Amino acid sequence: MLLAILSGFLIAICLLFLGKQLKGNLPLIVSILPISLFVYFCTFLPEISEGQTFFQHTTWIPSMGINLDFKLDGLSLLFSLLITGIGSLVFLYSSAYLKRHIYIGRFYGYLCVFMASMLGVVLSDNLLLLFVFWELTAISSFFLIGFNNDNEASRKSSLLAWAITGGGGFFLMAGFILIGSISGTYSVQEMLSSSELLKNHSLYALMLFLIFAGAFTKSAQFPFHFWLPGAMKAPTPVSAYLHSATMVKAGIYLIARFTPILGNHPYWNNTLLVVGGVTMVYGAFHSIFRVDLKGILAYSTISALGILVFLLGIGTHDALLAASVFILVHAFYKAGLFLIAGVIDHETGTRDVTQLAGLRKVMAPLAIAGGLAALSSAGIPLTLSFVSKDLIYEATLSSGNSALLFTLIAILTNIFLSYSGYLAGIKPFTGALPDKFRKVHLPSGFMWFPPLFLGLGGLLFGLFPSLLDKSLIQPVLHAMGSSDVVVSLKLWHGLNTVLMLSAITIVCGIILYLIFKPSLKGLIAIGKLDSFAPQAIFMSLARGIKFIARRYTKFMHDGFLRSYLTKIIFFLVCLIGYYLVKNVDIQWYTDKHTPISIYEAIVFSIMILAIFTIVFSASRFIAIISLSVMGFCMCLFFVYYGAPDLAMTQFSIDTLTTVLFVLVLLKLPPYLKIKDKAAQIRDGFLAGSFGVLISIIALQVLNEPTNKNISRFYADNAYLLGKGKNVVNVILVDFRGYDTLVEITVLTIAAIGVYSMLKIQSSEIE
Repeated sequence: MLLAILSGFLIAICLLFLGKQLKGNLPLIVSILPISLFVYFCTFLPEISEGQTFFQHTTWIPSMGINLDFKLDGLSLLFSLLITGIGSLVFLYSSAYLKRHIYIGRFYGYLCVFMASMLGVVLSDNLLLLFVFWELTAISSFFLIGFNNDNEASRKSSLLAWAITGGGGFFLMAGFILIGSISGTYSVQEMLSSSELLKNHSLYALMLFLIFAGAFTKSAQFPFHFWLPGAMKAPTPVSAYLHSATMVKAGIYLIARFTPILGNHPYWNNTLLVVGGVTMVYGAFHSIFRVDLKGILAYSTISALGILVFLLGIGTHDALLAASVFILVHAFYKAGLFLIAGVIDHETGTRDVTQLAGLRKVMAPLAIAGGLAALSSAGIPLTLSFVSKDLIYEATLSSGNSALLFTLIAILTNIFLSYSGYLAGIKPFTGALPDKFRKVHLPSGFMWFPPLFLGLGGLLFGLFPSLLDKSLIQPVLHAMGSSDVVVSLKLWHGLNTVLMLSAITIVCGIILYLIFKPSLKGLIAIGKLDSFAPQAIFMSLARGIKFIARRYTKFMHDGFLRSYLTKIIFFLVCLIGYYLVKNVDIQWYTDKHTPISIYEAIVFSIMILAIFTIVFSASRFIAIISLSVMGFCMCLFFVYYGAPDLAMTQFSIDTLTTVLFVLVLLKLPPYLKIKDKAAQIRDGFLAGSFGVLISIIALQVLNEPTNKNISRFYADNAYLLGKGKNVVNVILVDFRGYDTLVEITVLTIAAIGVYSMLKIQSSEIE
């Protein structure tokens, strides 16, 4: 499994070097990867259907509990097959859709990284490893959504998607760390035994908030859904792959994976029911007012994701069964509809359904694929979606006290989704062919075969649903903790309430399609509510944060060194002063101090005089000389207290600094006379406060009992281990050699930078 994941990253790296050499053959060669991986995962079907689970462990960072642990069970196998299966079709489709594109190699590199990252998400058994891949999906999708980077709308859409999903990822990371610290493990498999511990913990609600924040943002749940329609600026293969079958279902996978760990709790179920219920109705309702094919599919995708969250919120065996089947159903028909929309846009130059009609006469195979996808979207009998819709109604009818409400919501949502499916899969191909489309022709088979294959797949599994029940769906339920009932998928369940509800849904969907015609008037009317939409609120919040950030930056980072020093010192005075007042019993024992000698008094007086000269001098040169006097006085204090080596070091540094300052003076403008008395008073008060603070700290340090174990160690071992009699030098060169080396390196880099700047200025002058 590790090699399967790494293969995508390795191929992406190879494309950096071999992309230009492969040229026209690159798409077909790269497409071998997802096809091979799909076949590889298919080989696990017999063992998985028998209830086996496969584990792979590779040590990575054991000290932090992070290992390359992977698990393949029914749930991860279902998603792995979708990722590689739909991926194979998208890779082939893109070979024709982006034919001769100058950056096609880069596009396939992004796709490979995304596919590998999604496989990492669904196969990881370690939470921290899962998060790494989770973020990699966000990064790769950012590049894929903004692939047309010369288009401003694409750039904005990719940034918006990154902001929403990236923000959710931050909360998800916190949730993973919290769950891991409470359960004592980051292994998902091991957490199953800690389910009751986690659900009974006082921080359970916080865990849910953090996990749901990551899942809801990724899977476009209300109110975070608005990034998904904007992401339709991406090339159509990206929309078909990321935004229908794979990435947006990462959040669904996460919720399903944590269902046996955190599920079956009122907080869990009620949150999913509310969020999923609102999302499914909201998305389906908005889909019927769109006129752009990808816009219709985007909102219907939001609704479908809401249905999955809603079913996981119900949490019964019937609901989990319905969710498992619907994950597969939605991938079949929605990916197909996206690919069809891409072909239509590629050949006609428009995705406006009010202008599209009669394309069956020039694109017959695509019309068949669109019809099959639309019928599957509507849940027409003989399709797998019909079976899925029956399972959804069975789940809502058996959900307890809210069965009637849940069923009505499901019916209303399915009616709207039926309409949007007809609009995207049938409307462009029916009616008379406009004159402007008469020259449109059927594109390469790589573009119409994938959606046709998906449509036929939905029909095949609809006719023979038993092909899925024990081989795939039963293991999925087992992975979600519902393995008590044997799954038996059937096309016909007899004449019952569920069949009646399905019939009502189909009839109402057809009537709505015949009566309600798509138009710009409807889109404009619904657009009047945009000012109250979550996106408008989010963007207002973003503008507010941006305004605050600008004001903060203008105040804190004004480009003046004196301003930076003032703020830093003010912060230190406030912080350390507050700590001293609240926590330190300030003491001053004068009896422990040595008497002041005449020499010390004289040197101290000279230092005071030098300080006043520095502060009040009108000459920069005199100020620098006075500053050097301060340094030399410090050298005398070192001599008085028996540290001649430090005195020599200080003397050398002060002398060199003074020379450098004097040299710089030659290039500086005339001395600046500050007339702002308020600023002078402020700076004087701040400097005095800082000096008092340092004095208090120094006095408190003198009154603290000293532990000389470390200094004694250095004194005893300086000669034995370092072969040097000067303890300070041995510490710097031997005991702290690496620290000194880093300091020298930093100074060297700074010197090179200064030299480079001087050379640049010299060349400009010349």
